[in-house]
Amino acid sequence: MHSLLARRRFLAQAAALAAAPVLPSCATSPQRPTFTADPYTLGIASGSPREESVVLWTRLAPKPLEGGGLDPVPLTVRWQVAHDEAFKRVAREGRELATPEGAHAVHAEADGLEPGRTYFYRFMCGDAVSPVGRTRTAPRAGQGDERLRFAFSSCQQYEQGFYVAHRHLAAEQPDLVLFLGDYIYESSWGRDHVRQHGAGIPFSLEEYRNRYALHKSDADLQRAHAVAPWIVTWDDHEVQNDYAGDRGQELDPQFPDRRQAAYRAFYEHMPLRKSVLVDGGYRIFDRYSWGALATFHVVDDRQYRAPQVCPKPGRGGGNVVGASCTERLDPSRTMLGPAQEAWLDEGFARSRARWNVLAQQTLMAPAGRPGKDGLMHWTDGWDGYPVARARLLESIAKHSVANPVVIGGDVHAQYFADLHRDPEDARSPIVAAELCGTSITSQGPSAASVQALLDACPWIRYGNGSLRGYTLVEMNRDGLDAHLRAVETVKRNEASIRTAKSVHVAAGRPGLELA
Repeated sequence: MHSLLARRRFLAQAAALAAAPVLPSCATSPQRPTFTADPYTLGIASGSPREESVVLWTRLAPKPLEGGGLDPVPLTVRWQVAHDEAFKRVAREGRELATPEGAHAVHAEADGLEPGRTYFYRFMCGDAVSPVGRTRTAPRAGQGDERLRFAFSSCQQYEQGFYVAHRHLAAEQPDLVLFLGDYIYESSWGRDHVRQHGAGIPFSLEEYRNRYALHKSDADLQRAHAVAPWIVTWDDHEVQNDYAGDRGQELDPQFPDRRQAAYRAFYEHMPLRKSVLVDGGYRIFDRYSWGALATFHVVDDRQYRAPQVCPKPGRGGGNVVGASCTERLDPSRTMLGPAQEAWLDEGFARSRARWNVLAQQTLMAPAGRPGKDGLMHWTDGWDGYPVARARLLESIAKHSVANPVVIGGDVHAQYFADLHRDPEDARSPIVAAELCGTSITSQGPSAASVQALLDACPWIRYGNGSLRGYTLVEMNRDGLDAHLRAVETVKRNEASIRTAKSVHVAAGRPGLELA
């Protein structure tokens, strides 16, 4: 555990590094190295798919858990995108500078590609050639957008299990993967660990970089990244459990500096466009189209939210509260922030897609349970921001959004739910279906806890906290089928997988049809 003085020193260093430019000055000459060890220890990835472009990512790190292990000089990295895995028909190629200020990470934006096409890509630096990845561009409307297979997942606590789910996800070869938060865990918790972080809680940029390197060194996670483009957002554990805006759980006045370091490390390790860097900050909410079939509205529910109400004395973060916490009902409270709420409302109004998928972090359906102070609510989720939730669902209803589906994670359990115009009144009209996915590894709630929630919340149609895995969605113009893909166990790396539950959503009929 760091002392307060050491933490502040690390955070000051992190803030200075976070403010450093991504590219070196034009007077700097990039080097052409000869590597004595594999520099692609963290794999490769693609993401942010558009009709004519994708982002290609890697990070040169021959010693990934030692800050990367490279001299502090910029390196030239070549990239190629090809129609074939043997690279006999190269479609596009280019060069990027991997700089020490950016942890020698590469975010190459390969443009000029054909819509709706599968491509293969690789990197070359000096004499080192990366593994080959598979990616694809988004289709144009009416041109290859008849169907879509995508997977979504979240919450991969490294110590609690092996990433066997990612190996099975890679074998599915989906068109697209969405990761909805808690890519890393900053803290150690839980039971029956199968491996260790090998380091304490991160505070500095270097420490967050090493934590990402540890997670990304996992071969199964690398397989999942290399098979399809990813769309990513963050939740709390990429920084600190239950943080809200610029307020940490421990109310540390230095928290904003720590958050900046964590955000920088997230960007450095994800297949994100350089355009997410805005005025010294990071804007990760965005919108992605899959032809005319689907629009994905991807939000950030951490950076702009109001702090949780009625916290425990001397603490920030979530708490379980009842009717006496009247602040919970304050209409000024927001999960997404006013600007992002307006952006989402505008997107709902303008969308002409057949399906509208809201990709957010957690369970949206009300999940209050009877207690000594009436219904008890967990304030870190949407139950802590009920008026903001009602505004969002009213926006969907007001704009008659076509076939809205909300996807989420965070709660380490699989829930399928109907979302009503009045969220806590099952008699009001259903306006959207919700698919809340379980975790990759993070341990879930007890069976008794899940059952109590189901008993109290009739709009939640299915719940299971004992299964780990991901959700696979098969979508066409007439409907979608969502499958809970559950691994046998996360305690053995060779574990099998099965479909534990499926649900159908018919186009034009809001709500779920359970199989």
